[in-house]
Amino acid sequence: MKILHIDTNHPLLIEQLSALGFENHEDYTASKQEIEAKISEYDGLVIRSRFAIDQHFLDKASNLKFIGRVGAGLENIDTEYAKTKGIALFNAPEGNRNAVGEHALGMLLSLFNKLNKADQEVRKGTWDREGNRGLELDGKVVGIIGYGNMGKAFAKKLLGFDVEVICYDIVGGVGDDNARQVGILEFQKNADVVSLHTPQTPETVGMVNTEFIEAFTKPFWLINTARGKSVVTADLVKALENGRVLGAGLDVLEYEKSSFENMFADGSLPEAFQALIKASNVILSPHVAGWTVESKEKLAQVIVDKINDRFC
Repeated sequence: MKILHIDTNHPLLIEQLSALGFENHEDYTASKQEIEAKISEYDGLVIRSRFAIDQHFLDKASNLKFIGRVGAGLENIDTEYAKTKGIALFNAPEGNRNAVGEHALGMLLSLFNKLNKADQEVRKGTWDREGNRGLELDGKVVGIIGYGNMGKAFAKKLLGFDVEVICYDIVGGVGDDNARQVGILEFQKNADVVSLHTPQTPETVGMVNTEFIEAFTKPFWLINTARGKSVVTADLVKALENGRVLGAGLDVLEYEKSSFENMFADGSLPEAFQALIKASNVILSPHVAGWTVESKEKLAQVIVDKINDRFC
């Protein structure tokens, strides 16, 4: 079987697939149209996020038996159409769930202790202890939306704290010893912290908006290490300004991909994003929650194992 790799990944991916008898080809620079012109030659495709795998691409992939995405989500693939063509889809949320859990916890503790604000002030010669008095996580109710691989990993990281962890998920029966599953009304009544761990679906795009935020009984802290399009940035900024959201840790943004750099290059920063940049109670990172040295290897290994289990 011939596999085409169109994104760079950990070397073990190609090394181990070659050892299993697969013929591996690499093309990290060709355009989508150029890949489409030759994809019919391949039985397998390994990607990250270079371009979308849509119906037109899949129609060209007449011999494709599987797609392996070295990442957690499959939103850049037309999954339903791929299934109609009998193409197996492999992703690897197991590979970076620990990294995401650690990052979410790091963002939360940084927000509670005003570490980004304090760091910038000390660098400028300001020694403001009272203005940087923090909060303790103990005694808080941490709410997790989406209790799959990532949500469970975050809950596990919270075991060392004296907190109540609750989770909300559209799938029933996913709660465990680390998080009690509740309905959305109880979730909105009790949560002090809301951490998103949901995939990007039509239901989750724009999920965190003004209506969602105002349904909570208490002001809350928001952590998003999931998908940027789940949060309406302008509505979040309003909530930060009126105190309905106390602070936010955002590893993902509405404005990702090429549009993000373009906003800075052409001076077209949306007003809402300008507010996020200036806010001392907001921490931003460039979609790196699952992007650790260790997770790079784990993600590749998961894909190898899934291909091996199915085709060897």
